[in-house]
Amino acid sequence: MTKKMTLRAVALAAAACACAGTAGSALAQSSVTIYGIVDTGVVYTTNANANGNSVFKMPSLTGSFPSRIGFKGTEDLGGGLQAMFVLESGFAPDTGSMGQGNRIFGRQSYVGLKGDWGQIMLGRQVNMTYLSQLKTDVMGPNIFAIGSIDAYLPNARSDNAIGYLGSFSGFTVGATYSFGRDTSATGGPAATNCAGEVAGNSKACRQVTGLLGYDGKGWGVTSSYDILYGNTGASGGLTSSSNSDQRITLNGYFMIGDVKLGGGVVDRRTRAAANVNTDSDLYYLGVSYPLSVALVLDAQVSRLSVKNSPNDVTLSVARLTYNLSKRTALYTSLGYIKNGGTAAVAIDAGGTVGAGKNQLGVMSGIRHTF
Repeated sequence: MTKKMTLRAVALAAAACACAGTAGSALAQSSVTIYGIVDTGVVYTTNANANGNSVFKMPSLTGSFPSRIGFKGTEDLGGGLQAMFVLESGFAPDTGSMGQGNRIFGRQSYVGLKGDWGQIMLGRQVNMTYLSQLKTDVMGPNIFAIGSIDAYLPNARSDNAIGYLGSFSGFTVGATYSFGRDTSATGGPAATNCAGEVAGNSKACRQVTGLLGYDGKGWGVTSSYDILYGNTGASGGLTSSSNSDQRITLNGYFMIGDVKLGGGVVDRRTRAAANVNTDSDLYYLGVSYPLSVALVLDAQVSRLSVKNSPNDVTLSVARLTYNLSKRTALYTSLGYIKNGGTAAVAIDAGGTVGAGKNQLGVMSGIRHTF
């Protein structure tokens, strides 16, 4: 066989493989996307301990958004039906360590099916409490935000969960059911040691969430319900399957041109061990105002009202973001928190504060998305 014939055979084989691959792609219509956020900076807070000392640091949990890397994909199965998956890992850019209780894919890890009727998901996923505030909380998972007061809100995910989400003529409905809401025991708001799936005790670590929302032209409203149960060894005082932590939210937003007004309330009732029962309401109201194409000002006031207790908390936050491009932004956040009674709610997510002390915080950072 001549060299010329050999080269021709190789070319024909390569073309055949390419055609086969193209035909397979045309039938399956598969796609996989890699995406992520890297967001970090430097934060300064006052009264970071009982002595009233201040601290400079690089935060681990979040800046303007928590850092992550994710993989998502779909496959067209025909007849309007698609298979899908999401694998999303959170990490701390200051140290490179994993987030969400040291999970590999702690932000999301699910597979499912979707069509015109909605989508069904199986695995670790954000639940309806998380989704209910996406359009109304203008600060989102910012380092100074309502997540500082209630750390569960930006970490509202469920292990071992079956989920449904659908949208129909402006209405959105959704629900999740978890057989064991949290398998991690490493501590923190995303790791509360309640694996569940216990023989003879189906209520152990179970969680149910639901959502109903409507979006009109320039406005929207959502409401969600969330109840989670405990078991032996679970954190937050939920050391029995008869203990529970319930949240009901009502949220809304309204657009005035390019300006968004968003607010809501989170009613929380905890029934913990030793008959420790707490009732509280968390209110928030914010505005997002684009000063120019590149410059955006966000501001929010939130207040935690604890029933029959002096430990109320008020948080005021402002954030200025300058978009260098569609993917890269610089930002500065300024916040002040007032702790009533003996409350010790730190202004920064994952931070510390002296009991009953007020706290000022400033953070400047950079965010890049891909």
